[in-house]
Amino acid sequence: MAGVALTYDVAQLDAAAVTLNSIAGLIEPAVITGTVAAIIESQTRRRIQEEKAAPDGTPWAQWSPGYAETRHSGQSLLQGEGDLLDTIFGEQRGAEAVVGSPMVYAAIQQFGGQDVGKPELLARPFLGVSDDNASEIEDVVITYLQSLQL
Repeated sequence: MAGVALTYDVAQLDAAAVTLNSIAGLIEPAVITGTVAAIIESQTRRRIQEEKAAPDGTPWAQWSPGYAETRHSGQSLLQGEGDLLDTIFGEQRGAEAVVGSPMVYAAIQQFGGQDVGKPELLARPFLGVSDDNASEIEDVVITYLQSLQL
């Protein structure tokens, strides 16, 4: 893939890991990673559409004045034509949730850099899991595990 993706292993969730360890052998983490991928995908879309900030809460750099003059009504940071938002995906790969975009533009926005023939862009990280995002994921995972009534 030429773009960028975040891989999130549900074992990173401390409280969920305790629950998972207590039922080791009875359930595979892969059972819930599809749900986790969907949650992170939704969080990523919300970050692009509404929050306009990195997962750590740092607001994204505004457009340069010259570039801002080329934008029209309805366009905002990371949402010029909607291509990035349209390509955000979330999927299960074994015990991991993978969320990202295959666009080269996505990697340039995430890490900063220069697109061919254009001025250098500042990083505007949109992939990642904030503390609030992790809490939301953990709540869903724990609720799911508790519902199993093992």
